[in-house]
Amino acid sequence: QVQLVESGGGLVQAGGSLRLSCAASGSTFKRNAMAWYRQAPGTQRELVAQISGVGIRNYADSVKGRFTISRDNAKNTVYLQMDSLKPEGTAVYYCAANSGASWAGPYTYWGQGTQVTVSS
Repeated sequence: QVQLVESGGGLVQAGGSLRLSCAASGSTFKRNAMAWYRQAPGTQRELVAQISGVGIRNYADSVKGRFTISRDNAKNTVYLQMDSLKPEGTAVYYCAANSGASWAGPYTYWGQGTQVTVSS
């Protein structure tokens, strides 16, 4: 039902900014809760940010105040604006879609990921 393709990753110095994009396809995109996850080498995949079908946002404590998740339904795109990046932010970032408008359930649709590297 949903296909996701991430882009915008790259190399940035600590303190810099980067914006990730997730292009989505599917007739129910506007109603899906969306999320960004990341996985660094040797660590578990962790939730970074999510946005519900009605625009409510939630962030991991580690990125609160520095990252912003948003969506442009006209373009079927979800963004993650990352400011004040830290070396520990180095990871593969994944876009995910829920099957419903709430994030209460599991995320079932995933993109291939985009690499973000933050140098110190």
